[in-house]
Amino acid sequence: MARTADYLYKQEAKGRAKLRTRPWAVVLILIGGLAALVFSIALSVSFGAADIKFSFVWDAVFHYNPDLVQHQIIMELRLPRVLGGAMIGASFAVAGAIMQGMTRNPLADSGLLGLNAGSGFMLAVCFAFFPGLPFMYLILFSFLGAGIGAGLVYGIGSMSRGGLSPVRLVLAGAALSALMSALSEGIALYFRIGQDLAFWYAGGVAGTKWDQLEIMFPWIAAALAGAVMLSRSITMLSLGEDISRGLGQRTVLVKLAGTIIVWILAGAAVSVVGAVGFVGLLIPHITRYLVGVDFRWIIPCSAVLGSLLVIMADLAARMVNPPYETPLGAVIALLGVPFFLYLARKERREL
Repeated sequence: MARTADYLYKQEAKGRAKLRTRPWAVVLILIGGLAALVFSIALSVSFGAADIKFSFVWDAVFHYNPDLVQHQIIMELRLPRVLGGAMIGASFAVAGAIMQGMTRNPLADSGLLGLNAGSGFMLAVCFAFFPGLPFMYLILFSFLGAGIGAGLVYGIGSMSRGGLSPVRLVLAGAALSALMSALSEGIALYFRIGQDLAFWYAGGVAGTKWDQLEIMFPWIAAALAGAVMLSRSITMLSLGEDISRGLGQRTVLVKLAGTIIVWILAGAAVSVVGAVGFVGLLIPHITRYLVGVDFRWIIPCSAVLGSLLVIMADLAARMVNPPYETPLGAVIALLGVPFFLYLARKERREL
């Protein structure tokens, strides 16, 4: 008993020594980031092909008049688009943070590990064989596709002689993503649904509607709440399974719960925004650099920064070449690809 107690004490001390938190950065991100998020929402609603004053935005939100064209533009087109972007950014960022914490893989991201491609493949199947399917069922099929994609990537990555490693996992994800994207395009050509999938391939939130947000919000809200509740366990797991078990964590249950949360977040987001990657890779690393390695703060801060990134990227996509729109996925990739190459170079020794 004495040896066990001494072991647990040493493991806990070792885990606490690795935890570094910057409370000032947490406060700055949560307060300043939320203020910036509100301002970015107002800015994004105001600017576009038709510029609208802030006063009209305020009137449209609190004194909506359906007879005014500007109020219709704000309430029916821009506001659901911006709120959808905020929800999607938070979903991708938190999903990436959980994946990186559970797997201790700095390259983990729903787009890089096959979840996005799996969801896209199932959406192509739905468009081809079940046209006119309600959005609620599209989300369920998107969940299923994300789970299939992740399972296949981990299965392929585990077949290598040296076992799973961050770079091998990403290579398996890239191979599977290419395969599923090719199958999706083949289905689109054969069944002539290319137009239906074109928006998904480009990635964007332009078509987001209020009914989609109503269906998506409970799923995402529940998953984000679950992520916050699981954050302490993910912090322990990120220090290593030995330390986590020594501190009394049930690692199998934590991984199962974390995986379910990632499936919900990634599946719901992909069903709306399409093939947008790198949010879940970029934001958790920035957040960890700013606030430390405690996931009790990484998860909420990642949600704020992820929402801010997607909203500002969507605004940039609209302003690059007005009145035409640049795909949201391309704008975010301009930041994400160089960062991914930097991380991959750090992991090159594991190839």
